[in-house]
Amino acid sequence: MGWTMEQYVIRGGFPLVGEVEISGAKNAALPIISAAIMTDETVTLENLPDVNDVNVLLDSIAGIGAYVERVDRHTVKINGSTIRDCSVEYEYIKKIRASYYLLGALLGKYNNASVPLPGGCNIGSRPIDQHLKGFRAIGVDIDIRHGIIEASCSMMKGSHIFMDLVSVGATINIMMAASRAFGKTTIENAAKEPHVVDVANFLNSMGANIKGAGTDVIRITGVPAFHGCTYSIVPDMIEAGTFMMAAAATRGDVIIKNVIPKHLEAISAKLTEIGCQIEESESDDSVRVMATKRLAKTHVKTQPYPGFPTDMQPQMSVVLALSQGTSIVTESIFENRFKYVDELARMGASIKVEGNTAIIDGIDTFTGARISSPDLRAGAALVIAGLQAEGFTIVDDIVYILRGYEDFDGKLRSLGAEIRRVSSEKEIEKFELEVG
Repeated sequence: MGWTMEQYVIRGGFPLVGEVEISGAKNAALPIISAAIMTDETVTLENLPDVNDVNVLLDSIAGIGAYVERVDRHTVKINGSTIRDCSVEYEYIKKIRASYYLLGALLGKYNNASVPLPGGCNIGSRPIDQHLKGFRAIGVDIDIRHGIIEASCSMMKGSHIFMDLVSVGATINIMMAASRAFGKTTIENAAKEPHVVDVANFLNSMGANIKGAGTDVIRITGVPAFHGCTYSIVPDMIEAGTFMMAAAATRGDVIIKNVIPKHLEAISAKLTEIGCQIEESESDDSVRVMATKRLAKTHVKTQPYPGFPTDMQPQMSVVLALSQGTSIVTESIFENRFKYVDELARMGASIKVEGNTAIIDGIDTFTGARISSPDLRAGAALVIAGLQAEGFTIVDDIVYILRGYEDFDGKLRSLGAEIRRVSSEKEIEKFELEVG
């Protein structure tokens, strides 16, 4: 990331039409990259998304001595046999939240790890107490000093762990460490998200013995060592959902390829309910989203998978802000996920936030404005608003968006959007002249 502050500049008012390919899931790629260092053999990962978070994590495992070879834009070979030390640099961690997965991976392999407390998007407190509780249950000593988590143990022993709340991060982290503990571990009230399943499948490909991923009880029998493998990352359901919402908001017709429709059911159901037409392909790897008329109102409540994802809440709210009538959106996962509402208001949206609920009165159309992206998913939602809006919209702080969406503007342009990534006022003026 250079020092230039980048923006998207958008001329809105055009329906998105065409086909778009979805990348691998960032939220699966990050723990899988971390887990790849748990064997001394080479692991080849395919379908990696080319996004900043992934690239930073690859740098940070290279930083502790792992061998990392970029085969091509979406493929990497990793070998953890050359790791020299188990303490990860803060430089990397502050840029990316998921570096805490290195705790589970390093503990599993070396029985000790030292990782700074994480950074990442500011969408609310995401305490890691569930992670630490799980590690302690399997015999790990944990000390937090000077902002660094120091974890070590002589031997991890399997245990019965009941999660106080459903946490994807903690489920994955404990699963990684426990897969190398002595004996059996049971995780109850485990997260069921597709990327939890993907990480379990990956660990099993390296020789782990994990059963029940995707249900709320995961059973793990520890094994003494892992071996290498080749593994392809699951498609990104949030990227897919974002393009579904973009099609709905602009009244477009988009075929979204390389998806698992089952993972999109909560999103598809809401879009169908408000008047979109959604078709799944015969081959079961793409969905088509069409919106021909103004959409209707609904109520949405975010919930852990298979409920409506919190990571789709801002994008859904943008669609509802253009729908007929009054919709209600309840955020039950993260507490300050409505920070984008003030930005949408600048574009004419009528949204009142009370606590964890947004009351949305639909309007006919947004008008372009200069807005700022508060976090990753809200940033994507504001881009969708800009695509629908009359006139020009400038989205500042797109560094958040680049953390989680591969070539977002390029994929949107392939669907007919007028959007450009710029880094100066001059480039903004140039774009406005060219398309204006």
